[in-house]
Amino acid sequence: MNALLVLHAAATWALVGLIWTVQLVHYPLFGKIGTDAFRGYHAEHTRRITRVVAPLMSAELLTAGLLFLAGQREPWLMVSFVPLAFNWLATWRVQIPLHEKLSAGFDAETHRRLVSSNWWRTAAWSIRGACLLLGFS
Repeated sequence: MNALLVLHAAATWALVGLIWTVQLVHYPLFGKIGTDAFRGYHAEHTRRITRVVAPLMSAELLTAGLLFLAGQREPWLMVSFVPLAFNWLATWRVQIPLHEKLSAGFDAETHRRLVSSNWWRTAAWSIRGACLLLGFS
């Protein structure tokens, strides 16, 4: 078994678990914090979650690049690169700007958009995980 592929799959599946936790637990609870405490809570959430997400997303992207450079071109792996690119784009173009708006204080519409738009990333990471499972079968 290719150690780089195992590391890649591990990073992806850690992110699959994390995105589902964020989607079903963390983001919905943002609406329960209360406006007075929200800015501090959101700042702490952002600081802590970045420590988990940034290394995992970086490892996932780096190992994907290394697998590609090493000549790994299996169809299931190549297909999995599409949602990988989507997740990076969605993170930087949608999720981070929404978090920046929320850092100024809770806004119900911004919160709604954060939760609803994150379903796309949740689906994309789930598809990536399924592609990697297919490759390991």
